[in-house]
Amino acid sequence: MCIGTQRHKENKSKFIMQSYQLEFIEFLVTSDVLTFGDFVTKSGRKTPYFINTGKYRTGEQLGQLGRFYASALIDYFGRDFDNLYGPAYKGISLAVCASIALHEQHGHNVSVTYNRKEAKDHGEGGSLIGHKYSGGENVVIIEDVITAGTSVRESVDLLRANNDPNVVGVIVSVDRMERGQGELSAIQEIGQEFDVPVHAIITIKDIIEALHNQPLDGMVHIDDTMKTKIEEYLTQYGTKHA
Repeated sequence: MCIGTQRHKENKSKFIMQSYQLEFIEFLVTSDVLTFGDFVTKSGRKTPYFINTGKYRTGEQLGQLGRFYASALIDYFGRDFDNLYGPAYKGISLAVCASIALHEQHGHNVSVTYNRKEAKDHGEGGSLIGHKYSGGENVVIIEDVITAGTSVRESVDLLRANNDPNVVGVIVSVDRMERGQGELSAIQEIGQEFDVPVHAIITIKDIIEALHNQPLDGMVHIDDTMKTKIEEYLTQYGTKHA
């Protein structure tokens, strides 16, 4: 199944994918989360590839997903965080499975918090479930993808209203490297707006590099034609960096 061998940082100016990132790309394809063809995004853009994280549906997949997120979290943030905040709904399972993997694979035990879509007016009440913030926590917001950044902005507002813990960063699965409201990507806009690092396990450029003319389970998912379609899409909607 493997599409490549382990690659590392050659130097400070050129980042080379780690083995877990290559394995994550394989995982996206074999889980039917990453598909290629003709699709329309929520924003109305016609795209040659689509990422549907709602396709994760088994315990095995969620276990693997947690390990990929945990590796990226340690890679990007080290151990300088002690809480994962997962916005409802998809962020809930991401925070849970990543926290388990952080503990089991890296010995880093973090708390987990997520929100209700509607505040509860009985029982313990409130909008948050799990760890209740005191204000001293270092929090990483965990998401699947960032399209317009609305969910992250809502998350920051909610955290500020709950003793304002220290948000040290955001992590997502894939950076599509598309423009947001301006010339920057939605990920770059969020990072600039809140002055925090926003990282992705992989980018669309990583996906192209890993899959172009490389068979996976006997099939080439990105041939020359598909590569051209994705590059044309990025020319139209991508950031200058893309």
